[in-house]
Amino acid sequence: MKKVAFTPFSVGAGLIAGMIARKTFAAIWGAIDETEPPKPEHRDVQVGKIVLAVAIEGTIFALVKGLVDHGSRHAFLRLTGSWPGDERPEPE
Repeated sequence: MKKVAFTPFSVGAGLIAGMIARKTFAAIWGAIDETEPPKPEHRDVQVGKIVLAVAIEGTIFALVKGLVDHGSRHAFLRLTGSWPGDERPEPE
């Protein structure tokens, strides 16, 4: 039941995380280069530049998603009194 109740929080948090990550990446890329970030579909672009852009973008998206997801779980805990997920990682 907790999982179903947490779904709207998760969807909303994902949308917020995406917006934050996009703006953060744009700001960081703007400090690196004055042109738009290269995309794999661009023909005339250096591979090293694509690697840099994709690595930065992926790192930012993963970091922001993880932090926002964890924060939304804490908000859910404060509102409902129950944690939507495991308490701690499983031992190996």
